Amino acid sequence: MAGRIEDYALIGDMQTAALVCRDGTVDWLCLPRFDSHAIFAGLLGTEEHGFWRLGPAHAADAQPPSAARRTYRGDSLILESEWDTPRGTVRVTDFMPPRDGAPQLIRIVEGVTGRVPMRSALRMRFSYGRVVPWVHKHDGRTVAVAGPDSVWFDTAAETYGKALTTYADFTVAPGDRIAFTISWEPSHKEPPGLPEPEQSLAATEIFWREWVEQCTYHGPYREAVIRSLITLKALTYAPTGGIVAAPTTSLPEDIGGVRNWDYRYTWLRDAAITLSSLLRTGYRDEARAWREWLLRAVAGDPENLQIMYGIAGERELGEAELDWLPGYENSAPVRVGNGAAHQLQLDVYGEVTEALHLAHMTGLARSDYASLLQLKLIRYLEDHWDQPDEGIWEVRGPRRHFVHSKVMAWVAVDRTIKLIESGDADGPLERWRELRDDIHRDVCEKGYDKERNTFTQSYGSKELDASLLLIPQMGFLPPDDKRVIGTIEAIQRELSTPDGFILRYPTEGEHEGVDGLPGDEGAFLACSFWMADDLAMIGRVDEARKLFEKLLALRNDLGLLAEEWDPRGKRQVGNFPQAFSHVPLIDTALRLTASGAYGG
Repeated sequence: MAGRIEDYALIGDMQTAALVCRDGTVDWLCLPRFDSHAIFAGLLGTEEHGFWRLGPAHAADAQPPSAARRTYRGDSLILESEWDTPRGTVRVTDFMPPRDGAPQLIRIVEGVTGRVPMRSALRMRFSYGRVVPWVHKHDGRTVAVAGPDSVWFDTAAETYGKALTTYADFTVAPGDRIAFTISWEPSHKEPPGLPEPEQSLAATEIFWREWVEQCTYHGPYREAVIRSLITLKALTYAPTGGIVAAPTTSLPEDIGGVRNWDYRYTWLRDAAITLSSLLRTGYRDEARAWREWLLRAVAGDPENLQIMYGIAGERELGEAELDWLPGYENSAPVRVGNGAAHQLQLDVYGEVTEALHLAHMTGLARSDYASLLQLKLIRYLEDHWDQPDEGIWEVRGPRRHFVHSKVMAWVAVDRTIKLIESGDADGPLERWRELRDDIHRDVCEKGYDKERNTFTQSYGSKELDASLLLIPQMGFLPPDDKRVIGTIEAIQRELSTPDGFILRYPTEGEHEGVDGLPGDEGAFLACSFWMADDLAMIGRVDEARKLFEKLLALRNDLGLLAEEWDPRGKRQVGNFPQAFSHVPLIDTALRLTASGAYGG
């Protein structure tokens, strides 16, 4: 049975990622890419759908013991888990070396004290747990083959097969180090080279140490910021610069419900805000790589901009349901692909333009095509900004005139005007200044409820929406505007959970189905960080700090956050770890540090 979402650790090689549970079980791994089929899909089903457990031996009818301690080695993505047993203490080090050849997952068992009996149980199931591979020996190595894929298993420990599972039983004493490695290779190619676990471990540690040294943030929240930055780096697909929203699919927003989506793609919105955080903390190479990815993905067709693409810029992300998987804690359906790819979400134009603007302002080398793309996006918005859309939350109900979408259309025009004013682009300046004023006036007249002194989710509606918290952050209105303060206070009243976290929008009672979906969801963590930002901006810095530190306390023991927090179950929910949670954590930390609003 899969653990709670927060029980998992992330390891990865900037091309794919694995989730490792507290008991030493790898329950999720897609090879060779984030969006490839999983060879371990136990996270969304049962052990029959694939897993790899490595830990102290235990009785067959007992639960595997959880590690007594686990941590990342320094500022890296190298996971160290330790078990204290009646016979001694043992450590397992899990990591995926930045790729130079075949993708590898390496696990090194080290005796600390005593003599500890250990067991490795490896059950590979290809195609998300549906296909049992042909497992056999080849030149003394174990290989599992199914269709186009082969996975090679290497260890010095003696192995044996039982019940379609590969086992190794062994004992470690102080100083013993026994390595286990799986490597992926297309099945028609020659076997991958023999792994070198110790050399790979040293190289991986050096990689992360040198990468973290580039960070320019040295404030009081450095530990949380660094862990979030490492997580964002891990979600970046190194060959192209594309950034996945999360490395998982179908971890539910509502346990037992249907709000289960595939996040292993590059949302322009998520990637753009990730780029902004990386730029503000000194990571220009990632920003440059993402900008190049964007230019390739959009190509010469900005009029047909998608809200998301594959990690190499693929456009077709057809959605399907995997009916052989029961889902995480029976939250079905399990989906792969994402049917929202072709939705109209006008806010994306604003997020992309804001990211390009920030890259320009921070001195990233000028790209003539990036400037040309920005101009083309505004020409599209000239004719389409006043249309209804599906909005930031990808509602599967009817299109509406979402206020946030209009605000971000204003942002796109505003930042492009600034680009022209700087002399780095040419465009119809006066016409676009008028367009900017028209959008601003339209939002303030149609998206604002004078009686309640708050902006609303969409034109003519009474519902609130946490995306309205971005109005002052985007510069649409100043923080001290009474309409901004009224909106912040209204969201606190109407969208707060009892413990002070923020919902995206109402989904219960008379509001049920407002997004076209049954069921409920938890507090959206990004929205709660936005609230902390806004509180700091309007001078309520002590309140902002307290909310921020409550949010930090929701992270798991390794500093990771999913998409949402379930205030009733007191647990993380949604895909994990989630870029859209870690980005605003960084942004809020930077704002609070600048304001001096931190404790201790």
